[in-house]
Amino acid sequence: MQTLIALSLVWLFAYNRARMYTILSCLLLALLAMSWYWGFAPLPWLVLAVVAFFYFSRDLRIKYLTTPIYDFFQRVLPPMNQTEMEALEAGDVWWEAELFQGDPDWREFAAYPAPGLSEAEQAFLDNETEKLCDLLNDWEIVNRGDLSEAAWNYIREAGFLGMIIPEEYGGKGFSALAHSAVVTKLASKSTSAAVTVMVPNSLGPAELLMKYGSDAQRQRYLPGLASGEEIPCFALTSPEAGSDAGAIIDKGIVCKGMHEGKECLGLSLTWNKRYITLAPVATVLGLAFKMVDPDGLLGDQEELGITVALIPTDHDGVQHGRRHMPMGMAFMNGPTRGEDVFIPLDWIIGGVEYAGRGWQMLVDCLSEGRAISLPALGTAIGKVSYRLTGAYSMLREQFNLPIGKFEGIEEALSRIAGYSYQLEASRVMTAGAVDQHVKPSVVSAIAKYHMTENSRKIITDAMDIHGGRGLILGESNYLAYGYMSTPIAITVEGANILTRNLIIFGQGAIRCHPFIFREMQAAKDEDRAAGLAAFDSLIFRHVGYTISNFVRTLSLSLSGALVTRAPVSDATSRYYRGLTRMSSSLALVSDISMMLLGGDLKRKERLSSRLGDVLSNLYLGCAVLKYYRDNGSQQADLPSVHWNLQLALYNCQVAFKEFLENLPNRPIAWLLRLIVFPLGARYQLPDDALEHELVQPMFSDNELRDRITAAMYIGKDESDPAFIIEDAFRQVLATQATRDSIRKAIRSGEIDARGDLAAQAKAAVSQELCSRAEADAWLQAEQARQRAIQVDDYGPEHFASQASKESTGADSANQAKTQTNKQAKKKAAPDSDAA
Repeated sequence: MQTLIALSLVWLFAYNRARMYTILSCLLLALLAMSWYWGFAPLPWLVLAVVAFFYFSRDLRIKYLTTPIYDFFQRVLPPMNQTEMEALEAGDVWWEAELFQGDPDWREFAAYPAPGLSEAEQAFLDNETEKLCDLLNDWEIVNRGDLSEAAWNYIREAGFLGMIIPEEYGGKGFSALAHSAVVTKLASKSTSAAVTVMVPNSLGPAELLMKYGSDAQRQRYLPGLASGEEIPCFALTSPEAGSDAGAIIDKGIVCKGMHEGKECLGLSLTWNKRYITLAPVATVLGLAFKMVDPDGLLGDQEELGITVALIPTDHDGVQHGRRHMPMGMAFMNGPTRGEDVFIPLDWIIGGVEYAGRGWQMLVDCLSEGRAISLPALGTAIGKVSYRLTGAYSMLREQFNLPIGKFEGIEEALSRIAGYSYQLEASRVMTAGAVDQHVKPSVVSAIAKYHMTENSRKIITDAMDIHGGRGLILGESNYLAYGYMSTPIAITVEGANILTRNLIIFGQGAIRCHPFIFREMQAAKDEDRAAGLAAFDSLIFRHVGYTISNFVRTLSLSLSGALVTRAPVSDATSRYYRGLTRMSSSLALVSDISMMLLGGDLKRKERLSSRLGDVLSNLYLGCAVLKYYRDNGSQQADLPSVHWNLQLALYNCQVAFKEFLENLPNRPIAWLLRLIVFPLGARYQLPDDALEHELVQPMFSDNELRDRITAAMYIGKDESDPAFIIEDAFRQVLATQATRDSIRKAIRSGEIDARGDLAAQAKAAVSQELCSRAEADAWLQAEQARQRAIQVDDYGPEHFASQASKESTGADSANQAKTQTNKQAKKKAAPDSDAA
């Protein structure tokens, strides 16, 4: 009896993650009380004595327990190069750490502020961004191969290139959420324009200068970048180094050379970069290279590491201007090269003291930019697809029914609706993290991977629903360029395959785990005594953490998570409990897997990526719950919330199942399956009834539809294809009663089905089915509906002119723009060397 009571107390303490001192003290008091009433029981006393002895006898514990574990840990610790270590150390952990550690603090989650735009930011979105969208015609942009001169000029004048630059340098000083909203709205009109604006405000010279640049460098470049007089690009990717940026072979050799007629210490640079956005028209080049000092001109260290410098593109030896054609899109993208180009050392961002620190600088900045830019592009696809595909499915008719009424179409629409809600929720929450001064390295990887992948699912379904209407290019097509450009977002800033397989769990497990990273640092400590002491303070807390995860996971699994509290009592409370259960399971399975496989888990990417999928789905589920709460917990949102949370929990279950099926140690896999799913797999995908309810807001004009598609551009006349669809949709909704009356009369034979629309309207009035005004409104709506489903066609002269433009126009226009930018830069540059 005493043993059972003692075990029950330990179980309770472990579930609540009590400290060891608290557990030992309470057990001592409990055993004293039980011995007084029931007599002495040797087993619990013996266990308590042994644990207490090693807990309080530090020297003996280190000698007989910690040292063997420490030596083993050093042997199995996977080797890491400097680049990998810098990547691990870069950025911050945020809410994802709570999810990874198995006991998310929902009170902390509820305390996160609801992100929002300032008055100035909202005004810029409503006015300047709206005006820029008015100037954009994506069909013309892509066929021209560039934005119009008017659009380029307005981008500069209105300050789009300096949104993240502080006001003191002439920029806007906008929040991450505002940056995200502007890019989202632009992308809903033109991907090429959105990328043009996005890149200078993401990873590039401006952000690097703000964080690491010297005062002189900031004064030299930031005002020009903010005004658009300087066009920046940043060159990292090379033929030998893509996702493995540490493999770059571009080199800067420390040497003496001539600059502005004087000998000085500098770098001889040779580089070959590709896929560099804005490189063809840039006036300032941010360049990443490996810096070496073979002659010891700076000190004893020869290999200094990755370094970043800023170079004016009109500097002797800089080659740029040629273009790539990424999926036929028109944003400027191309290679840049240089051979033995000499630059002074003070062109290194931050000066010579930042030599060799480039990779950490880049990863720090990338974690913020990746949390904003590409998620915004993915969200724009969701907004356009949600609003216009829902409308189109009510306008396009087959078998005398809007195609949205067919269950097959409804199935695809439900994915568009569910994922679009999730994208907006994730965009807002992730940008909000950046605005809380978090550099979310793991969260940004989750957002980049899943938001671009889910936007790919959305645009594929939207294209399937539109059929030929989405396939035929022309002024009326609002989907095709989004579809064509989606693989670009999938590929850039860390290819999605590697992001999922290497970063989300590989970096997340080490950064989010409460002990692993510090244990690694202790094991690598050159001072063995100091490392051993630090390791000792960590490893036994780690053991307690693992025991707690076992107790919590089994308790939550057996009870269906009913033993844990939810922070709310509404219809979403079960999802908080489910997320807590899956979070605890992730903490346990991750810990056991890392103990079993050690460094091999890093190489078993298909295993580790599934644990990353669990972490990702937990985060996406939380984003949906936060968005629901921040927007007033409205009844209309519940189908979207139910769909996303059911999907997230089901995806966690599938990821665990596939992980355990492939874990090499089969007895441990069987045991973990018994702990995580003792009652079997209970989570299910959303059912048909829920998906039917989910798509209904797409078929009417309502607040949820407007909120999900907020910051989407819709034009003001028929020159904009979105306006054509939206205008027809609203007219059809407004005349629905008249439509139903006329259709009923046609089916009964009262109105001739073979007559034209005008004849049918006249017959409806004569039979008093509707008034003349109602018939006219119906006729106008029908004409708008028929216009909305049309596609474009062109005569032979169009294709002849296109062939001529392709052979001559693009190169000459690009050369002219490069020359214009260089002239503008020279005109704006100060007389003295301010670099």
